[in-house]
Amino acid sequence: MSPAFKQPLDVLFRPTTLITMILAGEALAAILALSPVPIQDRLVLFGLASMGTQWILLSTLGALYLLRHRLNSWSTGHVAWLALGLLLLMTLLVVTIGWELLGMSQQPEAGGRAFLYRCLALALVAGLLTLLSYQNHWRARQLAVRAKQAELEAVRARIRPHFLFNTLNTCAALIHGRPEEAERLLLDLADLFRAALAGPQEIPLAEEIALTRRYTEIESLRFGTRMRITWQLPEPLPTLLIPTLSIQPLVENAIHHGIEPSPNGGEILILVAQDNTGLRIVIENDLPPAGSSPVRSGHKVGLGSTRARIQAMGKGSGDVTTRIENGRHITTITLPA
Repeated sequence: MSPAFKQPLDVLFRPTTLITMILAGEALAAILALSPVPIQDRLVLFGLASMGTQWILLSTLGALYLLRHRLNSWSTGHVAWLALGLLLLMTLLVVTIGWELLGMSQQPEAGGRAFLYRCLALALVAGLLTLLSYQNHWRARQLAVRAKQAELEAVRARIRPHFLFNTLNTCAALIHGRPEEAERLLLDLADLFRAALAGPQEIPLAEEIALTRRYTEIESLRFGTRMRITWQLPEPLPTLLIPTLSIQPLVENAIHHGIEPSPNGGEILILVAQDNTGLRIVIENDLPPAGSSPVRSGHKVGLGSTRARIQAMGKGSGDVTTRIENGRHITTITLPA
């Protein structure tokens, strides 16, 4: 899951969520100002309702923000009920203080209690509706994350069968004549599958590059001079996290759809560049000659999963794009700075 949304409270403190809640508070104040109450100046009523609503809202959010670290271990349901309790408490405090500051304490006590009860009832209804909407939103986000995780598992499952069989056949061919290369192949295979089967969701860029290098070294033993790999990497590599298995599946696609169907093979370029706007990772491969039959059909699982995870990690700013230019297929990963 993206680090920004690992806890239920995190979504509350996003700028878009805060602006939405403030606007909802203003809408509630407008409804109160238009309600059938005996008052001459509706604008004054709107101002008072707006000030009270925003004080209650912001004080509740402020209390939740201060408690956010302690609440990380709580379940979503417990956090929701605590938030509702804080909302009612802040309503009680703000209404009581406002009643005193406006000099309304001279009014009959029964009238003050009735006004307070109405405010608490209104806060309870608004809080319950907000919690219902929030819990539905959180569940939808959790389902979306699980769906992306399932796509990642599909990528992991997809590289196991045919790649494992090809690698073992290559190892069997090397074990007598070139045992050192066979040993290196098995070590690279172990590292690749360790990352694919049990690795974290995000790893440093240098580790993903190393993982991709191991994959290309394994495939180079199978294709020999038919596959030519060119690396263009900055020194040192940028220190940032990227989703696990985000570059490797794209290089795998370049090999299977560009190099493998071509009798003469081809070249793959892997480029990493960083500037003020962000990080750019480019995977280019030669296209097979016209009329070449594909060795295997693709389902675009690797490309789709990588795109979804990059977009989630970049919060909509990152992306994976593809294009064909000058007889080469170009895939570009972009991540914001």
